[in-house]
Amino acid sequence: MILRSIGYGLSLAVVVLLPAGAEPDRGEPTKVVDPGPPGGPPSDAIVLFDGKDLSRWRGRDGDARWKVEDGVLTIAPGTGDIVTRQGFGDCQLHLEWRIPAEVKGEGEGRGNSGLKFHEAYEIQILDSHQSRSNAMVQAGAVYKQHRPLVNACRKPGEWQSYDIVFRTPRFDAEKKLARSGTFTVFLNGVLIQDHAKILGRTNSTKPVPPEERQPLLLQDHGSPVSFRNVWIRELAPEDGA
Repeated sequence: MILRSIGYGLSLAVVVLLPAGAEPDRGEPTKVVDPGPPGGPPSDAIVLFDGKDLSRWRGRDGDARWKVEDGVLTIAPGTGDIVTRQGFGDCQLHLEWRIPAEVKGEGEGRGNSGLKFHEAYEIQILDSHQSRSNAMVQAGAVYKQHRPLVNACRKPGEWQSYDIVFRTPRFDAEKKLARSGTFTVFLNGVLIQDHAKILGRTNSTKPVPPEERQPLLLQDHGSPVSFRNVWIRELAPEDGA
């Protein structure tokens, strides 16, 4: 514990107890980030989709072939998943998505897509408005690993937003898992995953490459789900990472 005496006037002294190893605040300014308009992007973000083109994305076998029209990106069913050309580690991601207004089917047949970090760890995208179906596969679930804390989904046809903090798994020199990754997720401004521990690759036993920077993936599950205002902020590793 550090004792620091602060004098006030001629006779009064206050002793402040600081935790062991702590340094008193020297008043250095923090980095300034312009948050931008409501929904962002902030000034330090990388814009992954600005409503104009798919230059930051690619398909599995060449250019991404999803539809861009009127500032909106829409899945062209059957053209396959798309992934970012750039890899990312720890990050904050904002993504807005919309299920078609008319949705047919039940369960995971209702406007299904998904967002995968490192092409491996999935946050579900699905029509789950007032759904009573399996919560482990509802919108906002860490797919088949963690159900959302609450169901904050809007109706089909309405825009919804994800704000996600992803902390990547860490591996040791022998490429063995040293620390699990986590997801913190807000759906439409409501906390639905709180430092949820990633239990492994989504729906697969295939080993995950230990590289800390890998692409993001958006899934083509055969439904014309739409996206807009997609941006990402790279984050410094957590202490001890």
